[in-house]
Amino acid sequence: MRRGVTRLVNIFRKKSQKDKRLITAITTIVGSKPFNLKLYELAIKHSSIAKVNSKGLKESNERLEYLGDAILGAIVADYLFKTFPFKEEGFLTEIRARIVNRESLNNLGKKIGLNQVVEYDQNKKGNLSHKSLYGDTLEALVGAVYLDKGYRFCSKFVLEKLIIPYFDINEIIRSNPNWKSKIIEWSQKENKDLKFEIIAVKSDKQHREFTAQVYINEEPMATGIGSSKKRAEQSAAQKTCELLNLE
Repeated sequence: MRRGVTRLVNIFRKKSQKDKRLITAITTIVGSKPFNLKLYELAIKHSSIAKVNSKGLKESNERLEYLGDAILGAIVADYLFKTFPFKEEGFLTEIRARIVNRESLNNLGKKIGLNQVVEYDQNKKGNLSHKSLYGDTLEALVGAVYLDKGYRFCSKFVLEKLIIPYFDINEIIRSNPNWKSKIIEWSQKENKDLKFEIIAVKSDKQHREFTAQVYINEEPMATGIGSSKKRAEQSAAQKTCELLNLE
């Protein structure tokens, strides 16, 4: 009922040129015209330009990003669960993480054209919070599609417009080894003392960035950066494997 009322309101709402451009962009990306355009207007609005509304809340895409993150994770988990019926939980978790990690979603956001519609303070482009700009917007878009059209349509959108066209699951499995496990195995075989240490943490209101250092026999090797300790350690482990020709 509520969704039907929203459709009627949008039909008779006079569209500006900006509205029309956004409708065209969303229709191209999602594959269907939006029912509730306001959801998509919010989905592309980064917190750097958000204004406080009458209720004292900043009107940005952060809440939609939170929702979209959960919905996207659930859809990908369901897809992998059905695609690999005999694989264990650890395998499924690892592959899902490789698909929905921040770097992957950032790249995907640019590929589908979100860099052309996202609204943010360009004077702060070097800010830490902007490093995941397109990935965050993509998650917010998924949240908007879910609220606008329901879970079934949203699942179809995620799989047919995002996952299947842009991710080769078999290639992901082949080309993304667990670098930390690889170097741990090497250190045990070579009787080397291996240590990972977080040497720096940068943060702002929304994001944190960790720097990890690998030590072998107390000698510093490579460093790696990531949005979590685990990702920073994986990055540092990969670079160390490259230094040691363990690829």
